[in-house]
Amino acid sequence: MSHLISANVIKESGIQFGTSGARGLVEQFTSDVCAAFTHAFMSSLQNQFDFSQVAIAIDNRPSSPAMAQACAKAVQQLGLEVVYYGVVPTPALAYVSMQDNIPCIMVTGSHIPFDRNGLKFYRPDGEINKADEQAILNATVEFEAITDLPILIASDKAASEYIERYTSLFDSQMLAGKRIGIYEHSSAGRELYAPMFEVLGAEVVALERSDEFVPIDTEAVSDADKQKAQNWSKEYKLDFIFSTDGDGDRPLVADENGDWLRGDILGLLCADAMNIKALAVPVSCNTAIESCERFNLVTRTKIGSPYVIAEFEELAKKYNSVAGFEANGGFLLGSDTLVNNKEIKALPTRDAVLPALMLLGLAKEKPIYELVSSLPQRFTHSDRIQNFATEKSLAILNYATTHPNEFLAKLGLVNVKVKKIDITDGLRVTLSNDDTIHFRPSGNAPELRCYAESCYLNSALSLVETSLSKIQLI
Repeated sequence: MSHLISANVIKESGIQFGTSGARGLVEQFTSDVCAAFTHAFMSSLQNQFDFSQVAIAIDNRPSSPAMAQACAKAVQQLGLEVVYYGVVPTPALAYVSMQDNIPCIMVTGSHIPFDRNGLKFYRPDGEINKADEQAILNATVEFEAITDLPILIASDKAASEYIERYTSLFDSQMLAGKRIGIYEHSSAGRELYAPMFEVLGAEVVALERSDEFVPIDTEAVSDADKQKAQNWSKEYKLDFIFSTDGDGDRPLVADENGDWLRGDILGLLCADAMNIKALAVPVSCNTAIESCERFNLVTRTKIGSPYVIAEFEELAKKYNSVAGFEANGGFLLGSDTLVNNKEIKALPTRDAVLPALMLLGLAKEKPIYELVSSLPQRFTHSDRIQNFATEKSLAILNYATTHPNEFLAKLGLVNVKVKKIDITDGLRVTLSNDDTIHFRPSGNAPELRCYAESCYLNSALSLVETSLSKIQLI
């Protein structure tokens, strides 16, 4: 039996951590690589937590079951018990594991294409941080090479407890009279969402389930998906459309007209409905969060859930209701909170269901499109260039940082100047007309993302479209 060292196996694989989890090509995630990450993760917990079980779950990617089996084999090599939950949303796995005070591993590549995959790690007290990531990469654990994979039998506990977490907060007729469409595609939560909404009284219409993995990106919704939502809304007379990304931690919701909401606007409305006092949000989120003046404190972070979560401890020193959300809509509850005079436990990882239900609660009094229009009108848009080398992105942004006005000219933005530069994460430029343009290489794939914000929707759309077309020529 050959023996391997975790740090060597991980380094040779070329896999690194992105904004949330380790990501790479499917062929990089061999059984031994999955085992190396698992052993390194377990090693990082040894002196901090006492546990005898490790929970594992997967998304619907074709590569995920074998990766889960390899992780499970590594857990068994350590003499620990594997609790397997099959295909469930990432927040469902994280929640049940936190309640059971055990660590967990989610096999998922989130929204990235099916030829890639990833691993997300959770300590018994929640999602790992950047220091934990480094500890995993640096761990030098000796383990046996994987020669056989165990058979895993899924428990329904994570799914049932996740549903109960939310349905217990609301009256059973909260959604009575509502027609809700569930855009199922290949979402890891597609078996859970219809029963959840039906328990609350809604009539549910299942939409476009796919046997192939669909890489839905809630920050860069395709034109085809925009048109689908509008068509579905009219055809089925829907009040609301709900969907998520691949692993069910980023929401995608549409209003009564079939228009998808931006994730940070959904997060803002959810936080307000929950009476959250202090927020941590990434630098890419809409500035309406501050200008709406509904929160006592808003702090800005680098992009990625670990950075948002890292702020919670500091915020909790002064405020008893703390949360965060991202431009992708994922909502992170940083403190135990009351909803309808019922306690909901903290869940410091991205979640798609809570913001959707809180929005539906608000919609009992006022249509969703009116709730959105009542906010300060700052419009955001984002898109990405795929298959764009990270090295090229970094070189361009280095030039842009040192030559900002020249960079604007190369983008065709000749009638504005640079007002402010923010390098918290990537390059965010505030222009002299108060529009913003923000470039950032993806942490998960060879992509360059572009975010824009303006007082006018067409301006935000144009900024992104023009900038992405021009930047490829630099």
